[in-house]
Amino acid sequence: MLKISAFSLPALTPGKYNVKDERLDQIDKISPAKKKTYIQVEVVGEDSLLDADCLLVLKDSTQDIILKDLEFVETRLSRVQDMSEKAMLGKLKDILEKEEFVFKAPLGEEERKLISPYGLASNRPVVVVGKEELEDTNALLARCVRESGFISFFTTGEKETRAWLVKKGTSAWEAAGVIHSDIQRGFIRAEIISFADFINAGGETAAKQQGFMRLEPKDYIIQDADVVTFRFNK
Repeated sequence: MLKISAFSLPALTPGKYNVKDERLDQIDKISPAKKKTYIQVEVVGEDSLLDADCLLVLKDSTQDIILKDLEFVETRLSRVQDMSEKAMLGKLKDILEKEEFVFKAPLGEEERKLISPYGLASNRPVVVVGKEELEDTNALLARCVRESGFISFFTTGEKETRAWLVKKGTSAWEAAGVIHSDIQRGFIRAEIISFADFINAGGETAAKQQGFMRLEPKDYIIQDADVVTFRFNK
């Protein structure tokens, strides 16, 4: 589950929130199920920042985030002896003094691993919002999902039409595991229909008849709003 830390946003109380998606609503109209399930995210307080996937902050508070990180970097820089770490900290100091977030900085994979234990607030997606945006919680959380690098794929059937949350770049085999480990273990193939084709055709059966369904192997990369049926050995 995506965790969002709300920094200095008392109006957004900690807890779990369903994020409504009009695309899922459209699928459910065409393919009615007994149950409709949206993706769910969790809003956590500032004290759980290190566990959060992204940080939600008001425009007026962005300086507080940067100064918080800068203070840590400067303190550590004054104490550390290792020259390679000093160089890395100096690089971070330059980034923060330019009032830039660490997560947007052009750092390599090894550099990211090196700074991960620091727990820097801005070393994760930071979603900056205006006060007027706080009026629409669903839109706000949907934006956090997008800007944190997550997408949704959909499944539909008689019992349930559901949205599933995965990171961009997730394979069909990994996505199967999000639903159930048994599906992942027995994975045979994924039947994929794009959202547009599903809607334009008028549902799964018509989409298949019109040749819109694709059979994809386990290394297929799930695309946002794919309508998926997993075939697997039970």
